[in-house]
Amino acid sequence: MATVLICRRFPRLSSMTAFSTTAKCKAESRSGKSKREKEANPETDNSGTESVATIQLLNPLDYRVLYNPSAYAKSRAASQQHAAGNSVEALGDTFTSPGTAQARCTFGASSSQALPPVRNVLPKSKPKPLLKQTVSTDFSAVKTKEEAEKEVRELHDSKEDPRMFQKGRPEYRSLSYDRFDQVETLPLEEGDVILQSVAKLKGSQSPGTIADYFRKLSRLPVEQHAALVSKSRFNTLCHCAVENIRLFSTSDLTDILKACVRLVVPPTHSLLDACENEFCRRVWDMNLDQALLVADCWRCLERSVPSYLSILFSYANIHWKDLTLPQFVQLVYIIGEGRRSPVDLMQKVESMTLKYLDSFTLEEVGAICLGLFKSLSGISDHVMRKIADRVSQQMEDMSTYALVNVLKMLRYTRMDHLPLLKELGKVIPAQIPSINIQGIMHITLTCSSLHYFDEGIMAAVAMSLPSKVTYCRSKDAAKFLWSFGCLDYEPPNEEEFYSSLIEQMHRKLHEVWKFPEHLLTGLLGLAFVRRFPEELIDYALRDEFVRKARGSKYELKKDLFTLSKSVEIECPSYQGSRLPPQLYQEMTEMALNFAEQEIYVRPEIVEAASLLESMLGGPEYVKKHMILPHTRSSDLEVHLAMDGRPIPFNLKEPVADKKLEDIGVTLTDDLMSQLIKGTCNSQSPVEVEREARIPGQERREEAQTSHAGDCAALSGGGLITDTRSRHCPEAPCSLALNLQPRCVKLAIQVSNRNHYCYCSKRLLGLHCLKRRQLRQLGYVVVELPFWEWFPLLKHTRLEKLSYLHYKVFDPTLLSRA
Repeated sequence: MATVLICRRFPRLSSMTAFSTTAKCKAESRSGKSKREKEANPETDNSGTESVATIQLLNPLDYRVLYNPSAYAKSRAASQQHAAGNSVEALGDTFTSPGTAQARCTFGASSSQALPPVRNVLPKSKPKPLLKQTVSTDFSAVKTKEEAEKEVRELHDSKEDPRMFQKGRPEYRSLSYDRFDQVETLPLEEGDVILQSVAKLKGSQSPGTIADYFRKLSRLPVEQHAALVSKSRFNTLCHCAVENIRLFSTSDLTDILKACVRLVVPPTHSLLDACENEFCRRVWDMNLDQALLVADCWRCLERSVPSYLSILFSYANIHWKDLTLPQFVQLVYIIGEGRRSPVDLMQKVESMTLKYLDSFTLEEVGAICLGLFKSLSGISDHVMRKIADRVSQQMEDMSTYALVNVLKMLRYTRMDHLPLLKELGKVIPAQIPSINIQGIMHITLTCSSLHYFDEGIMAAVAMSLPSKVTYCRSKDAAKFLWSFGCLDYEPPNEEEFYSSLIEQMHRKLHEVWKFPEHLLTGLLGLAFVRRFPEELIDYALRDEFVRKARGSKYELKKDLFTLSKSVEIECPSYQGSRLPPQLYQEMTEMALNFAEQEIYVRPEIVEAASLLESMLGGPEYVKKHMILPHTRSSDLEVHLAMDGRPIPFNLKEPVADKKLEDIGVTLTDDLMSQLIKGTCNSQSPVEVEREARIPGQERREEAQTSHAGDCAALSGGGLITDTRSRHCPEAPCSLALNLQPRCVKLAIQVSNRNHYCYCSKRLLGLHCLKRRQLRQLGYVVVELPFWEWFPLLKHTRLEKLSYLHYKVFDPTLLSRA
């Protein structure tokens, strides 16, 4: 019987599904958007042999979850087969094994005990530890042909996949090493004879003979290579080569290097040290084909050779005009694999790209983009647009791998090429099921990075992903969660989609410890769509993980701040780890300083704040600040009484600090009686307020009334003027609290294009989160959308005031409040 490990909490936004095997849930969506409201239709197990377990939630709102343990049975075998090693990682992007980090990733079970049960759930099963490293043993060890083919499709070879362009032209044979090149196998006996000869002669062989020995030994059966490299006689041969290193011809030395590639000689081997030094000395005497071939061999050996590459790039820079098309593409490939961007070459790369653009194969176009992307090389909008123009016209003829490489560069350059994106929406959805998981991730990430929403693409990804999820790295799972959250898209199979990804994040926590940004990226994406998996959040906010995150090369404090504050607002029952107060203070100050320097000075915000002050009666009626600093955007706060009158609240100087003589209140017997008894026998509240006015304040208010010139025309001469003559922003606190009516707090949002999806009025996830939390804190959100407010900035003052009056004094605001 298969072991099923069930997480005790399964929140929505909070909807965390975490269990060792796989699971599927259906739940009621509480997105707050009427167009997305649905009735929950729990799925039942077809087999009828498995019991259904209840999962407790961290419950920001009413939410029901049902758990079907057998829903993912088909994907479990693939998960087991894949657990030992996920798809091949790019060089420099490998992860620690689960065993080495297991101790760090174990969750405590204490916090789960504090959560209240969810209403309307089925009888509870006995909970089990979340991350217990057990696997079921009742799966067949034999893969079906279909499963084997699927695994081959999903595995990404970071060494060979980028080299596919080399198969498109015969010229690449002289520029690159082909590991699939067929060679005649050398019999084992001949290999033994060679090694015996090496042992007998011990260095008396000529350089040509030594090179020939390497060529022949590299033709031994592949299964013999590891044993050969570990033999002492092979090491003797290597020592002979090192001693004769300067006597080899360039051709022989290159053949020795190619033999090392075929034999998979370790990149730190002493023979390779000698070869690198010698090739660095010889580069200037080699032709460009030879220099590029040697660089390609170093890449195949996975040996970092910055000195050799530096000399190669200088050599190519001098001979730039002589580069053929294949030489140019191979050079850009080497630049990318070396993760280096030679500054003096990049302008020439652009000109050469334009020169050959129409002659490139589509695979070569992809190779150029990948090389530029990996080396973090900037490229002009003009060149990128030319590349995108060609791709948009021939996308159906392009391999998925080449297309994904173009999308990476499109994302890197922030190029909003609408024809390509529209063509992507036509071509890609049907191909999604046959694309490997990393390719799907990059397609999805491109859409979210460019804020481009295409429901066809996103729905196809969501439907395909649960069956592929076990091939996700933590990076892939995090990017999927981020992309869907960023675009605020909850697919038709949202519960299956999110539960499978959250489960995979649990499986990959050993990777998260090494790459903390992945966990925070995923959790923020979940928060955008109101899902807060408590155990993962508790892990992310623990002191040891916070220290790890703060030591990352990425700035992760803002992400921690946003996550922790969102949990605080939306999940009041959460009892797990929290950020320390000093980090809250630090991040709040950082956000406010940023707002002062970058946000409050924007023309659209300055103009809105200034006009609101004029319309309402002064700065005490409007506060320009960040109500929620963790959401990284500003607000204009306005308070209205329930009858629609503005209320002054933005008092720069605390009234409690004022001296009595400065306030100028006349202490009459009646006023003293009211203060002592808490009632006023002879005066109305308004009369008391007037008696407590500062001398001269009425004169200031009269001046404010005349300042309302434009506003009087808008309000009919009544609402705004009367409001200012009846409210005293500097009245003593005790009186102000008693006299101030229950108010409506407006959070006015001056939005811009970056708050929305590209070419649409679909709000992005972060801003959906912000507005949701403002409402939860009691604010009424009022938006000045960029498509209305920005054009008005060029209009007359009266038109702008009229628009703001319409927005602020909309009668429906009070009814909504």
